[in-house]
Amino acid sequence: MNLQRGFPLLHQQYKALFKKNFRLSWRNKQSVLLQLFPSFFFIFLMFCIDKGLNYGDDRGSVDSVERVTDPETILSPPIPPCEDKLFAKKPCFDFLWTAGGVGNQMRIQKIVDGIMNNNPGRKIPPHKIKSFKTKGEVNNWFIKNPLSSPGALHFEERNASVISYGIQTSTTQTQLENNRLNLPEDPTFDFQVPLQIAAEREIARSLVGDPNFIWVVGLKEFAHPSWKLVYQNQYTKEDKISSTDVGMAPTFFLAIAMFGFVFQIRSLVTEKELKLRQAMNMMGLYDTAYWLSWLTWEGIMTLVSSVSVVIFGLIFHFDFFLKNNIVVLFLLFFLFQLNMTGYAFMLSAFISKSSSSTRVGFSIFIVGFVTQTVTQIGFPYNKPIQFKRYGVIWSLFPPNLLTQALNLLTTNPEVGVTWSERTKCPPDDAGCMMTINDVYNWLMATFVLWFLLAIYFDNIIPNASGVRKSIFFFVMPGYWTGRCGNKAEEGGCCCTGSVPALEHVTPDDEDVLEEENNVKEQANGGMVESNVAVQIRGLVKTYPGTRKMGCCKCKKTSPFHAVKGLWMNVDKDRLFCLLGPNGAGKTTIISCLTGITPVTAGDAFVYGDSIRSSSGLSNIRRTIGVCPQFDIFWDELSGQEHLHLFASIKGLPPASVKSVAENSLAEVRLTEAAKVRAGSYSGGMKRRLGVAIALIGDPKLIILDEPTTGMDPISRRHIWDIIENAKRGRAIILTTHSMEEADILGDRIGIMAKGRLRCIGSSIRLKSRFGTGFIANIRFTGSDNGESPSNEDAIVTTHQEAVKQFFNYHLNILPKEESQDFLTFVIPRDREPLLTLQYREREFGIADIQLGLTTLEEVFLNIARQAELENSQAEGRLVTLTLTSEASIEIPFGARFVGIPGTETAENPRGVMVEVYWETDDSGALHLAGHSPETPIPPSVRLGDFLVPTSDSLGRNAPVRGIVIEPSQLSTTGI
Repeated sequence: MNLQRGFPLLHQQYKALFKKNFRLSWRNKQSVLLQLFPSFFFIFLMFCIDKGLNYGDDRGSVDSVERVTDPETILSPPIPPCEDKLFAKKPCFDFLWTAGGVGNQMRIQKIVDGIMNNNPGRKIPPHKIKSFKTKGEVNNWFIKNPLSSPGALHFEERNASVISYGIQTSTTQTQLENNRLNLPEDPTFDFQVPLQIAAEREIARSLVGDPNFIWVVGLKEFAHPSWKLVYQNQYTKEDKISSTDVGMAPTFFLAIAMFGFVFQIRSLVTEKELKLRQAMNMMGLYDTAYWLSWLTWEGIMTLVSSVSVVIFGLIFHFDFFLKNNIVVLFLLFFLFQLNMTGYAFMLSAFISKSSSSTRVGFSIFIVGFVTQTVTQIGFPYNKPIQFKRYGVIWSLFPPNLLTQALNLLTTNPEVGVTWSERTKCPPDDAGCMMTINDVYNWLMATFVLWFLLAIYFDNIIPNASGVRKSIFFFVMPGYWTGRCGNKAEEGGCCCTGSVPALEHVTPDDEDVLEEENNVKEQANGGMVESNVAVQIRGLVKTYPGTRKMGCCKCKKTSPFHAVKGLWMNVDKDRLFCLLGPNGAGKTTIISCLTGITPVTAGDAFVYGDSIRSSSGLSNIRRTIGVCPQFDIFWDELSGQEHLHLFASIKGLPPASVKSVAENSLAEVRLTEAAKVRAGSYSGGMKRRLGVAIALIGDPKLIILDEPTTGMDPISRRHIWDIIENAKRGRAIILTTHSMEEADILGDRIGIMAKGRLRCIGSSIRLKSRFGTGFIANIRFTGSDNGESPSNEDAIVTTHQEAVKQFFNYHLNILPKEESQDFLTFVIPRDREPLLTLQYREREFGIADIQLGLTTLEEVFLNIARQAELENSQAEGRLVTLTLTSEASIEIPFGARFVGIPGTETAENPRGVMVEVYWETDDSGALHLAGHSPETPIPPSVRLGDFLVPTSDSLGRNAPVRGIVIEPSQLSTTGI
């Protein structure tokens, strides 16, 4: 089948991924609505807050106050310092004054001096007042210096007995707004009345000619009722307070964007956490198609969300939306949310759990709220020095740019900002350092920055398999040419140690050694035989140790050698079955072959392409099909949609995708469930879907990692038939924990343990070389009769005891299994006494003797047990074995025959021994299952010095360690 390549494949993958994103969103409608329309909720909330702030503006409003029947009298209140005034600008003046008229101005000067020196409680210093010649000069000064003085006194001496005066108080708009907000300042009583009393007192003293003339004026409010009417119809609709004018708008608009921000992070992290993206990569996914599909989809979501913000703002008749240009507002909200999308892409590279996305989003919101509050007071955009120092860094956080733009849009709420004014600062804002157009440019530039950083961090931060690229990967020629040099590394929380060199160990098994020499010969000749699909050349995979800083100490882990120099060929038209317990290195080999995990040393060639080359790996992924060990599916997509997606990623021609998907579903018997969501599939159905995906696109190499796990017997048998038929024209690598599956399907079988290949060959070859011997099933007469005589049970029992004694005397073995009519023995090879038993069948009442090779499971146990024994001896790892006598001994993990120290008697001068039984669990790991009865140690077994049980310093018995007996020593003793 001809597959798409180059740009057509990129476009096809992009379309398939975009459809996937659309379907996932469509089937999570609640999340989509929260992402698209949080604007309705928050703008409605702003609307309600506006109503609350302006409640009573269109009618009288009543405030509750305390009952005051006899208010306190205030005598001659002093002129307060100008600094006591709210929002006063420093330096300021306590009052201004002018002198007019026909008289001597020195007289007016003395009056002002009296006001200053006789102010109750404090004298007013000369530098706190300012004089002018005319009222016009005072007016001009007030205009140029708002909030710099509470008022002015204008004196006029008309004649020697008449001195008039006037009081001019500041009417700056801020003062009026303070009164509307019910702030604790009254310009009339706090500033005007004290100034009036002081002026009249000093004028009176001047007229009577007595500087000590007593002039005392008291102020007293009328008695208060318990309720009073305030602010009745004081200002018009145009003067009403808006939530967009008092600092709440930036927080609400940030909250609107945070919904989409959290969902964007969660979507990306979920695909990484569940290894969905890794599964697509194994099928040949381009990173470009992946990021473009997400960018396009989130761009559309951002567009709709931004439009909804403007529409709902207009629906609720906010002046902010009605008076500012709609395009200016839309661009602001769209670019801000798009910037937050890029920010989410970047942060997703640092997050490994989707559950953390909400916490990250909440943290960003809290930080944004704080920085927005600081930005609202003008930092750093309204002061050139601050902007020069902190402007760039401050602008890298998207909420700060949004706040600056909102500040500019609400500077003149009565007029708003037009499209042409977006490039200009407000007329009365001399310190403005950033216009709305500058905000647009910053949002677009930082979005590009976040997106590029997202791609960069996605490559250098360890992925789900702990793999990352070098921090300088983009400057390496191999990254762009696709040839060697694009080295990937394992990541760690802190620094990673260097990978130690692995010494080559010559295989003990002759078949493994022959396989290694054969591969080396081909590698040295620079050729691969035509019938070889996969050639593995000295593959080594080592995970380096890490150093992690803990509490007051540094924790160090040792390097782990997962694969220790593998040399092997996988032939075409054959199924190679790879067996081994957990931790043997099977999945690591598959990860290396598929490019998920980079190799430490060595190489592997798949149809002539090297896994160490980027271009070679790209070709390999186009020719392989993989069924991973664990089910990797989107719960919201159906089986049919999964096949359509992976067929498109693989590069199948668009016209054939539908028919190929239907045939694949029919082949694995999922036609009826084709349109059912994968989340509703049973475990067996998911495994069948995984097999169908692995077979799609006619791959030359199929890798099946435990494909029949969780299947019922009928489905398992059907999948076996599919796998058997798939051999033609392909190579198949199968891993399984089912020995029956390996025995039936495997043309060649390799058993790994502790990272090394321990044996290789056909099933019969392995059984004959590594099996315990033969299995003898002996059936006794009487088993054929449905009804037995009353004494037949006793006769059969007598015959069975005779056969047991025969095997014990001649072969020194006991039955492995026994029932009423059968005995099963595991007989060592080359045992002629078995022929004698055949001649004595009538004597022993034997109806039938069946001989066969030991099972593949027995071979697997022997190999795994020997590997565990070697490893436990190297590590000193022991396990406690409890004997039938209730005594306990410690034995190396995996030991089969063990001598028991301290059991020497006159009858058994060499002591006794037991055979230890081991079994594997569903994952292939060894577990202690029991032991045989104690038997004398044969004379030909070479025993070292038995360890005599000892006591520790406290007199307690130290653990007894058993003595391992090599099985080869028993082959000549009849055991």
